[in-house]
Amino acid sequence: MDLGIAGRKAIICASSRGLGRGCAMALAAEGVEVTINGRDADRLETTAAEIRAATGAKVTTVVADVSTRDGQAKLFDACPEPDILVNNNGGPPFRDFRELDREKLLDGVIANMVAPIELIQRCIDPMVRRGFGRIVDITSSSVKAPIVGLDLSSGARAGLTAFLAGVARSVAGSNVTINHLLPGSFDTDRQRSGLEREAKARGVDIAAVAAGRAAAIPARRLGTPEEFGAACAFLCSAQAGYITGQNLLIDGGNFPGAF
Repeated sequence: MDLGIAGRKAIICASSRGLGRGCAMALAAEGVEVTINGRDADRLETTAAEIRAATGAKVTTVVADVSTRDGQAKLFDACPEPDILVNNNGGPPFRDFRELDREKLLDGVIANMVAPIELIQRCIDPMVRRGFGRIVDITSSSVKAPIVGLDLSSGARAGLTAFLAGVARSVAGSNVTINHLLPGSFDTDRQRSGLEREAKARGVDIAAVAAGRAAAIPARRLGTPEEFGAACAFLCSAQAGYITGQNLLIDGGNFPGAF
């Protein structure tokens, strides 16, 4: 299927690796000019080279922390009026909620709620004027099924989801959509670090932990960044203009609910 977005411009946050990279690669494969972002300059340039080699797309790199005003300004200096914005940022680490002081709480809310809203504020009116815009926020399956120890991540991302519910409806008539992708267990660096932590705590081999994690998922495996990216690309497509304000859970069937 031709997604009808060749020649569009996209900002993909936190896209040097993992799910963000998967989204950038999928959009570039559709002919989108992508601005990718990360904090590690070497890793970012490696990813840019891989995307160019695989797709032939124009790739611009921005080394920045998207949680900061300066980092956001750098992104929009590189791509002043994106047609597509993919919000993504690292979540707070596993931590008992009793250990969260005010500074840690505010940092988590800024990274996973405030920063995405600020980025949307910058791009949404130009999207409305042009009559096309696609905004996708990468949140977490924990928005639907909170995970003990990820309470700050769950709360901040759920806050973002609720905040943008009304915003999405307010711009839908201008062919601007806002949707959320909720990943479950995917084969990423963050997932592997969690498996390593669990293996160490239990005193077992990481392979055993990984096998147990996969076995607990109805799909019997972890997801791949490539299939996650494909879902993102479709939500950014011309054909997805009638989908907005939605939360797409991508977890291999792990959430045990009908709705």
